[in-house]
Amino acid sequence: MSPRAGLDKHTLVLAAAELADEQGISEVTLAGLAAKLGVRSPSLYNHINGLKELRTLLAIHGLEQLQTAMEASIEGISGDAAVHAMSRAYVEFARQHPGLYETTLRAPEEGNTSLEEAGGQILSLIINVLAGYELGEEGGLHAVRGLRSILHGFASLKNQGGFGMPLDLEVSLTRLINTFIAGIRCMRSGE
Repeated sequence: MSPRAGLDKHTLVLAAAELADEQGISEVTLAGLAAKLGVRSPSLYNHINGLKELRTLLAIHGLEQLQTAMEASIEGISGDAAVHAMSRAYVEFARQHPGLYETTLRAPEEGNTSLEEAGGQILSLIINVLAGYELGEEGGLHAVRGLRSILHGFASLKNQGGFGMPLDLEVSLTRLINTFIAGIRCMRSGE
């Protein structure tokens, strides 16, 4: 069977990303994707090797999109301003793309170099933004874990409607990042 004209891996990934954002990642199935594209499920196998590959491609796409948003947010700035801008971009990406964002959270399977590389690019970006705080290699990695945990927690609670109090969420995020920055300023290399 020949591939349908206009249908390729990129088109499948973009359609799957839309489906994930509209209905949640658990709803991204080959049958659901085929229905969205108006094709039969077997047609998808002309472009991908199944749901596992589709989810991996989605994760790579999500990481690339998140990296693009974070990089754009810090263009021309550094230090505290960059940490704040990058943090807001992260939380906003999770809000705009909840299903795609969820794909970015999975650890790559051993040997999946494409997924490792995409994740590594974001790691490098955050490490570079935090480099001015002189945390050392290990301290920098601990700080990246801390910041990622803060941002994921904030974004997840925000997306799930977990902040019910009538307080400005931007003020809350700003204060949270200020607290993180104050904390890493106290860190010394190797601690």
